[in-house]
Amino acid sequence: MKPALGAAECIGVDQGLHAFTLGAAHGLGLDGEIGSIECGKRADFCVLDEDPTASDPMALEALRPWGAAQGERVFASDRS
Repeated sequence: MKPALGAAECIGVDQGLHAFTLGAAHGLGLDGEIGSIECGKRADFCVLDEDPTASDPMALEALRPWGAAQGERVFASDRS
């Protein structure tokens, strides 16, 4: 396992997911439209091949997209 650089400044997986989703939307002033899956918000999201909260935090970079949805369109990932 690789040592964590700046281990004292690491955040947990839940905090990281929030930072990339609702936290980023809030920073853009768009948290009423994007950033979480709720009625009335855009249905744009990615589905990963494994649950990041159940995975080893040091192996998160190996997770791959299973597919994505944008509005009413669904896209399958190229899994070749």
